[in-house]
Amino acid sequence: MDKIKDILDKAIGRSLISCVISGKKNKLDSIDKIKIRQIILKDIYLCQVTEYVGQKVIHHNLDFDATKSYIYDALTNKFKQCQLNWENHSGSILVSSKGQVTVREKGSPIKLDDSSLSHNRKKEYLLPEGTVVDFLVDLGVMNNDGHILKPKYDKYKQINRFLEFIRDIIPSLDKTHKLTILDFGCGKSYLIFALYHYLKIINGFNIQVIGLDLKKDVIEKCNNLAEKYGYTDLHFLTGDVADYNSHEKIEMVVTLHACDTATDYALAKAVFWDADVILSVPCCQHEFNKTIKNDLLAPVFKYGIIKERSAALLTDGLRACLLEACGYDTQILEFIDMEHTPKNLLIRAVKNQKNISTVYAADYEDILKLYNVNSTLYTLLKEGGKLN
Repeated sequence: MDKIKDILDKAIGRSLISCVISGKKNKLDSIDKIKIRQIILKDIYLCQVTEYVGQKVIHHNLDFDATKSYIYDALTNKFKQCQLNWENHSGSILVSSKGQVTVREKGSPIKLDDSSLSHNRKKEYLLPEGTVVDFLVDLGVMNNDGHILKPKYDKYKQINRFLEFIRDIIPSLDKTHKLTILDFGCGKSYLIFALYHYLKIINGFNIQVIGLDLKKDVIEKCNNLAEKYGYTDLHFLTGDVADYNSHEKIEMVVTLHACDTATDYALAKAVFWDADVILSVPCCQHEFNKTIKNDLLAPVFKYGIIKERSAALLTDGLRACLLEACGYDTQILEFIDMEHTPKNLLIRAVKNQKNISTVYAADYEDILKLYNVNSTLYTLLKEGGKLN
């Protein structure tokens, strides 16, 4: 293993350009791949370690010595190979299943570009700044030159983050026939316009999108904008999610910031329609907060904000469990940083082809009793025959 330490001493330092660690030894290990690059943070040179865990990305900033130890540990215990690039050199480390180490090093014309060391490199967005998108202009996010207006930059980042979630589920969508997408509680529709633009205009999907909201003036404005852009398959309706019914096959249900139990009604509708994809950003989860009680956690719950946030997290976690019980592969993902909005969790559920399990439903009932709470989503799915 001294060979590993020798090449790491050469590569990890002020000349480091990149490092990729891959080929995990145990398929059950949560980390799939690791990338490392050099950064400057507050005039200090560090290494930014990026761990890829499924769809999740985790960042750590380490000094050079800690980075060497991190890589050494990764190759000793978890991974089989490492590719290193540093100024004027490249190298590789291979670790066989029997622990035999092979290290190769060669000269390379690659140069270190100091401008690439910025901690906050410019992100490439799916709707790039500088390219005029009409609906972003009319919604006040972008000006006529394609530049993002400073007060709306957080909204611009949120829209692009949402489109990244859409991009990830594209393989789950059938491109051979027209798809119906419903957005419950669409509001001003920053995101539903973006979804339509991204799927239909950029990626060529044959879709019809319906936005539903209670505010008549908002719906009228959105319909006018859709007509203005020639979005003939984007329509907005006035109505309540709990009362909306459809006889068509619904491929995707979107519910973004539907307040309190409106999210539960939207999720239940999606399950009853056997939707292929569900995307939900819950909002104002008051239901559990009204009755949540646990003797062991009473000293913690006496703090109102802790009780409220705990109830909200429990609500969304158990919503995800119920969707799994109904045959969905479900994830809870960070939608946008807390500094941009407190509503920062997105539930993404994709219909699977496995046998539906009742384990999660049983666990759910136990947790409801443990915390003295009732769940609208549980009741709707139970009464609808979706849970045993």
